[in-house]
Amino acid sequence: MPAVTVSDITVLPRVIAPMGARARRIKSVTTAPQGYEGEGFPVRRAFAGVDLADLDPFIHLDQMGEVEYAPGEPKGTPWHPHRGFETVTYIIDGIFDHKDNHGGGGTITNGDTQWMTAGAGILHIETPPEHLVMSGGLFHGFQLWVNLPAAKKWSKPAYQDLRARDVALLSSEDGGALIRVIAGEVAGHFGPGSTQTPITLVHATLQPGAELRLPWKHDYNALVYTLAGRGSVGELHQPVKMGQLSVMTDGDVLVMKADETQESRSPEMEILILGGQPIQESVAWMGPFVMNTKAEVLQAFEDFQKGRLGTIPVEKPRNDSPSDSREILDVHGAPTSVIESTEEKREVSWFPN
Repeated sequence: MPAVTVSDITVLPRVIAPMGARARRIKSVTTAPQGYEGEGFPVRRAFAGVDLADLDPFIHLDQMGEVEYAPGEPKGTPWHPHRGFETVTYIIDGIFDHKDNHGGGGTITNGDTQWMTAGAGILHIETPPEHLVMSGGLFHGFQLWVNLPAAKKWSKPAYQDLRARDVALLSSEDGGALIRVIAGEVAGHFGPGSTQTPITLVHATLQPGAELRLPWKHDYNALVYTLAGRGSVGELHQPVKMGQLSVMTDGDVLVMKADETQESRSPEMEILILGGQPIQESVAWMGPFVMNTKAEVLQAFEDFQKGRLGTIPVEKPRNDSPSDSREILDVHGAPTSVIESTEEKREVSWFPN
């Protein structure tokens, strides 16, 4: 169950779509493949198989869990580098510790978000706290990668700690959906996240049979990922279920509806809604680096290997800590070549996180 809830949804501001506003059409619905990340926690790769031009300004999205860990099972990632984008980690259930080599970090849990701007380069680590490793427990969340335009890729690394209590809470017009605005703006209400790239990020819970008609900026793209439950998207009621991403095109309102009947393990429909202003620049992506050209990506690897992204803070070593930088890079796949796209062609493939 999501941590951020309300006892009386009727007291929240209601989001009402403008009369005559055109609903966005559904361009595609894809199903996320399942895999493992870091030291072995399960993920669904939400953007797999979707053209990067439809995702712009986003690069990558992992649904982490939902998984019930036994004692000793919780997993994380070892120290690893990033450059050229932002990582947004949102915890729906569970606890995660973050630390980077610029002094950012902390513990996030149950509705909190950590927003890390890698910019010119950073090293960081994400792990469950020791007490969670000992006890086990529920873990569910997501990590989103937001691209930075060329002019901001070399910005100073930064960190935002967004608490669950700070998200903007709204209601659908029918009172059946709780809307949590994490970043950006919905119907004049703003989330706490400060974004380098103009985006909106929303987590919504729809009760069985509830419909959400969400006003959406015309110049933003629109993606709806179903975290749990079943329902439909669009005026034509395209069916969707857990693990599916819907790409929506041209219009001013997003339409989502929960099925009247849900499974007992997922009694409500949970959706992640995200969109942003496309950057429309060339993209070169390999492993943990997202730049504009192949030369910039190769330079990032060289800078990391030579320690120009900084050093790992001294701490008591763990038995499973990586012994050298090669293992750190392997966390994000063993890249063999840089994949590039251009604004003209807008065609791209990429390596998994």
